[in-house]
Amino acid sequence: MTTGYVFHPEYLWHDTGTSAGLLPAHPLAGVQPAVHIENPEAKRRIHELIYASGLIHELSIIEPRRATEAELLRVHTSEHIRRLKTQSALRGGGDAGDGFSPVGYGSYDIARLAAGGLIELVTAVAEGDITNGYALTRPPGHHATADTGMGFCLINNIAVAARHAQTELGLARIAVVDWDAHHGNGTQSIFYTDPSVLTISLHQANSFPPDSGQIRDNGVGAGAGYAINVPLPAGSGHATYLYAMTNIVIPALDRYEPDLILLANGYDANVFDPMARQMLTADTYRQMTSLLKHAAERLCHGRLVAAHEGGYSPFYVPYCALAFLEELADTTTHITDPLAAIVAGYAAEPSLFHQRAAVDEATQLLRRINPPDTATHRRHPTVKAAGNA
Repeated sequence: MTTGYVFHPEYLWHDTGTSAGLLPAHPLAGVQPAVHIENPEAKRRIHELIYASGLIHELSIIEPRRATEAELLRVHTSEHIRRLKTQSALRGGGDAGDGFSPVGYGSYDIARLAAGGLIELVTAVAEGDITNGYALTRPPGHHATADTGMGFCLINNIAVAARHAQTELGLARIAVVDWDAHHGNGTQSIFYTDPSVLTISLHQANSFPPDSGQIRDNGVGAGAGYAINVPLPAGSGHATYLYAMTNIVIPALDRYEPDLILLANGYDANVFDPMARQMLTADTYRQMTSLLKHAAERLCHGRLVAAHEGGYSPFYVPYCALAFLEELADTTTHITDPLAAIVAGYAAEPSLFHQRAAVDEATQLLRRINPPDTATHRRHPTVKAAGNA
């Protein structure tokens, strides 16, 4: 098994400005300049920990490139791309469309590099050069819809990579699993009528976006049944997330039989995160990764590719990311979670009745997923299983 890794220093140069957390600085209204919540620190510390732990030497480095405009237009409107270019050309930067998603000077090209990095990782997996991989990219993408940026996201990296996999690599059926604490609304909306992409989102109920990601949001038209949402109560914690993985995510993947699994890999459900209240630990991410990795090995030759999304605790997110990547690469390092003894008492275990009930309600959606038609579902002849010549 070989695990690929994408990173570039430019990802850290996406400038989100002097916002006060979420809000643009507005001294006249009492909003003091500070640091935007989506800043480079957590991502920088992840990358440094990957080096300091020695894990970098067990990974296959995949160099990113900038996605072309044609690749972006497979999922985004020309108007959205034009707006990003215009805002990115402003010396003081601008906004991606929702009023809360900063576009720094030059951010459009950095966002293209993020999308292109994920494309290169997916290509390497499809061609059998690596088994799976992790793109530590920035800016994030899963809230970006076809026609606007949202929730700190400019370009929907996963959607761009999914369409690349289908149009260029012959991978017909794509499953997107999203365990970011916030609903993957952008990815869902792009594929809402399309049964060739199954979206599954585990997220904190009634968080962000407002009134988004309800169980009833299940796809329309030909895509009916192919959007699965599991809105979990705040504080659900370790046991409930594993319950959701084993009772919803893995059975859904088994029914769908994807050619590739893409993971919207947000760490903002961690116990110290300022943007959610889901109480997950580094060990939670390790165990969820194990479940997902083994599903990929069983269903699609191990093809599992993760794109970094949220995660805003700079001192804890790196340990969550290291646990994820160790499990993905089937290895361990000398670094252990130094906060494990403290956070063990925070995790909600066993799962509470109302938390399990949210998962149990969503199990009704599984029967709406149709397995592939074996007469028409064939791997493209150029696609190899990872590790094969």
